[in-house]
Amino acid sequence: MLEHVPQWLGTALQGVRAGADSLAIAQPELHGAATIELSSPAFGHGGRLPPRFTADGAGVSPPLVWGPAPEGTALLALLVEDADAPARSPLVHAIVWGLPADSGRLEEGAIRADGAGQALHGDVGRTSYLAEGWLPPDPPTGHGDHSYAFQLFALDAAVADPGETPGRAALLQAMAGHVLGSGLLVGTYSRGDNAAARPLGGALPA
Repeated sequence: MLEHVPQWLGTALQGVRAGADSLAIAQPELHGAATIELSSPAFGHGGRLPPRFTADGAGVSPPLVWGPAPEGTALLALLVEDADAPARSPLVHAIVWGLPADSGRLEEGAIRADGAGQALHGDVGRTSYLAEGWLPPDPPTGHGDHSYAFQLFALDAAVADPGETPGRAALLQAMAGHVLGSGLLVGTYSRGDNAAARPLGGALPA
């Protein structure tokens, strides 16, 4: 995938990025009043993702844990996007729809192709490459740090069903106006440079 982009091209494209303001969680219609504490035992907020979770390693999804969802939550949805993809829109690395409100965690490797999904574990949606599961981070060499935004949304009972194995467009359309709360965890990754982890660019909701 993007590991085959030559370093000279990755370096030339350093200024071309989707931007944090294009993330789902930055959209007013998707920003709930409550904050959900979202974290991972594998990396800290703003910290570098271990290679195990990227295209340079086993490529499995990282473990995630979160605090209680706000009152009235019917289900949860997880969306992982690369805010620094050299494109107009963030690159989708994972979607999980319909997690139980009291689930509290996803184990390492849990985001994988699952067909129609399961009632107790939700339904894994499609990445930007149109495949189910976890798309391992794979930034172009020389493009600098990429910020991978793990976004968790608590949704009310009136939220529409985005359909089986949803993609980003269907997910955002279904969630609009039905978000009670959200959580954000950012992990970074880069290739071919020694740049320190930088804060996610652009404005995010407080």
